Amino acid sequence: MTTKPIVVGTDGSAEALRAVEWAAREAVRHGAPLRIVSAAEILPRMTMPPQVVDIETVAGRIRENRGLTLATAASTAAAMAPDLTIGTDPLDGPPAEVVTHSGSGALMLVVGSRGSSAFAAMTLGSVSRYAALHASCPVVVVREETIAAHRQVVVGIRDPEDCDAALAFAFEEAQLRNAHLLAVHAWQSQHSHADAQAARELDDLLSGWRDKYPDVDASRDIVHGHPGRVLADLSARADLVVLGRHSTNGRLVPGPARVIHAVVSHAHGPIVTVPSRST
Repeated sequence: MTTKPIVVGTDGSAEALRAVEWAAREAVRHGAPLRIVSAAEILPRMTMPPQVVDIETVAGRIRENRGLTLATAASTAAAMAPDLTIGTDPLDGPPAEVVTHSGSGALMLVVGSRGSSAFAAMTLGSVSRYAALHASCPVVVVREETIAAHRQVVVGIRDPEDCDAALAFAFEEAQLRNAHLLAVHAWQSQHSHADAQAARELDDLLSGWRDKYPDVDASRDIVHGHPGRVLADLSARADLVVLGRHSTNGRLVPGPARVIHAVVSHAHGPIVTVPSRST
């Protein structure tokens, strides 16, 4: 059993509860405890004065709703996995930032792909997009279509020289799920010579990983098309789509970040972003 928890953020929405259910199943699969967090952003003018303790305020109602949200999520997780160790944490502050920070030291951070009014003043889905790009741990963005098991893990490969973290996560998950692993390099080149070179690089890359994970059936594919569209389409028949998240001197690399935005926005199933080991 790992001591690292799986952390899941909830805002009380139906989609967030689906993310809680997904996270509970994964916690059982990984032998990990589950930590459920919920954020309440309370502006300074909404803070209750210390001497006022018997007057209902907007801030008090927000905190009350957050408590109910956590209790409902914990009950949902317990129904999915009665023997699972479950903890809850209320968070204060900007939801995107505090939920993202809550994943520090976690096995993974799980979020739904859309938020609700409890994530006040945030654009629809911005918490999941922010976390997917900035968390220090792998982030899973759960979509609605999460029940059917496809027994396939897809990992997008952009740069064979900087994909170890994403491949390590993908192979671990494929082994846990007894699933096939498909490494995909998608680009818009139409040159057969470039395709052949990319295929050789992927074959060489996978050779070493097959040695580390001999029980995982792994293959590769070179696909012509926009990477975001290709990987979003593949998510319809995958249990997970794994993407590497890259940064240079603390700044996200624009190309991969745009691909992550596209896949998270249009995927049909769970998407995982994994920070590179140099991040």
